[in-house]
Amino acid sequence: MFPLFPLSVVLFPGGFLPLHVFEPRYRKMLVDVVDGGHRFLILPPGADDGPPTPGTIGTVARVRAVQPLADGRSNIVVSGDRRVTLTRVVEGPTPYPLGEAEDLPDLADTQIPTPDEVAKLRELGERYAVELAVLETGEREPEWSDDPGLLSFQIAALTEWEFSIQRHFLSVRSATERITRLLAALPSLIIDAAGRARVHQRASHNGTGHR
Repeated sequence: MFPLFPLSVVLFPGGFLPLHVFEPRYRKMLVDVVDGGHRFLILPPGADDGPPTPGTIGTVARVRAVQPLADGRSNIVVSGDRRVTLTRVVEGPTPYPLGEAEDLPDLADTQIPTPDEVAKLRELGERYAVELAVLETGEREPEWSDDPGLLSFQIAALTEWEFSIQRHFLSVRSATERITRLLAALPSLIIDAAGRARVHQRASHNGTGHR
């Protein structure tokens, strides 16, 4: 049984996500989660922002850090644990929704990614992370997994794709397909991020005598 936190964002396994918890029912959920197993389920809401429906794919989130605010709200950071499918929404005594879910592992690939493809993916992911770190004015040193499937999710977590694209990517059950898509998408993403990083660096030097 998981507390359900419906959001129009995607948490990928192995990725990290900052969240702002402000609704009273989810404040209560956070208290219960921190007192319990530190885990809840992030998944898209149903139609018209209604409750999520069985069959919806989401990710088990693990609470990594909590910053309580004076008015009862909280800033938190969660990491993606594993991908699951919601099987049932359960009525319970809590003000927030509860549900049951089953793991959604990858299917067996008929063609596994080659070591060269995995190495290339890791290289592109590292380059992308470096450019994003400039934009965020901080350091971003991901600890990449040695598992190709999880690695593909970790790198996808860096992307700024639209919600619908990220949601579809989460549903892909072939590690080879995810890696192929990332290898095709990352070069242009890196170019875009690098361009924005250069603009950001120039702007940060305005008025300091640097050109």
